[in-house]
Amino acid sequence: MPYELFIGLRYTRAKRRNHFISFISMTSMVGIALGVAALIVVLSVMNGFQHELRSRILGVASHLQITGANNELQDWPIVAERVRRHPEVLASAPYIMAQGMLSFGQAVQGAVVRGVLPEQEDRVAEIGAHIKAGDFKALKPGEFGIVLGADLSRMLGVGIGDKVVVMAPQGQFTPTGVVPRLKQFRVVGIFQVGMYEYDAALALIHLDDAAKLYRMEDRVSGLRLKLSDLYHAPQVSRDLAQLLSPYGNFYVSDWTEQHANFFRAVQMEKRVMFVILALIVAVAAFNIVSTLVMAVTDKRADIAILRTLGASPRSIMQIFIVQGALIGVIGTLLGVVGGVLIAINIETIVPFIEHLFGVQFLSKDVYYISDLPSELQWGDVAVITLVSLVLSLLATLYPSRRAAATNPAEALRYE
Repeated sequence: MPYELFIGLRYTRAKRRNHFISFISMTSMVGIALGVAALIVVLSVMNGFQHELRSRILGVASHLQITGANNELQDWPIVAERVRRHPEVLASAPYIMAQGMLSFGQAVQGAVVRGVLPEQEDRVAEIGAHIKAGDFKALKPGEFGIVLGADLSRMLGVGIGDKVVVMAPQGQFTPTGVVPRLKQFRVVGIFQVGMYEYDAALALIHLDDAAKLYRMEDRVSGLRLKLSDLYHAPQVSRDLAQLLSPYGNFYVSDWTEQHANFFRAVQMEKRVMFVILALIVAVAAFNIVSTLVMAVTDKRADIAILRTLGASPRSIMQIFIVQGALIGVIGTLLGVVGGVLIAINIETIVPFIEHLFGVQFLSKDVYYISDLPSELQWGDVAVITLVSLVLSLLATLYPSRRAAATNPAEALRYE
């Protein structure tokens, strides 16, 4: 073992005359551990929220959408066959998307009406898994059934079996003038995905019924695709755009474009929280500066003796770098272990705290996500660990240089 490492470890373990130095060292170590643990837990919770919201959005939205010119896609089975040749595409489903006005009694609500094929739609989205009443597969051609979002059904005041009138904005010409097209639909299902924009403004009907209501004939608005890896959606979108370009004008969009502002805001918030909580680690790490400055002052005579025995300034510097780095390493390791344990078990810890103090952090009456989700990502843990160790190492440089600059004659003059 190099003597610099041996002496540095000995200084760390030795009982000092000045107990205040030991207290500051312990405070620095605990501060680093708390900062690292807080960073890991907060980023894991934000990852959990991001994953939960992404799952809910993609429960209704699709990974990719292909639309034609003027929001119409002709010969969609041929287009579906072409895109399924891509190795990343798992399934496709046609859809008709249009605006509509729903009325029941005196209640009237605007909504997005989506015509789907239930069997194929379940392959690209998870509407069926979010049905809270009725049956999604009860949508059958010619029976004019409709599935409503939970908030939309509540605002209309309808339930399973009630009949709502759907008004298409495109009118039809009659001898008395232009009148809107109306059709009565029977409510066969109610879904709730936990996203207000879908629960309050989306109605699903069968594709054939939508084609009759909006006079689409054999055309559809586009195709919805599911991929093997949703994170490859931007690249697959570019691939399919090139694949389909020789056959006409097609617009290919992925889920990151459709909800770009939302996910950018979440990602920005995560970065800001990382910077803010990293300052806690920085403050604790730079407490090492005051610890080592006092240690250098306390060990001036020892430093002078080592210098007279032949120790170089570089060796003196390394001794105190070892002493300070050890504080940072121990604090970081404690923080990583504590943070990982809390992040993994947060779904058990939070309910225990809520039960213990009789509080609820995320009320079901206010938030769609009432449980605190957590998703530990080891990449985040590695970055946090590296940042903490680098800050701790930087904090040792000034006191170590000051120790190396100690003049032996001046230090031993009054000993």
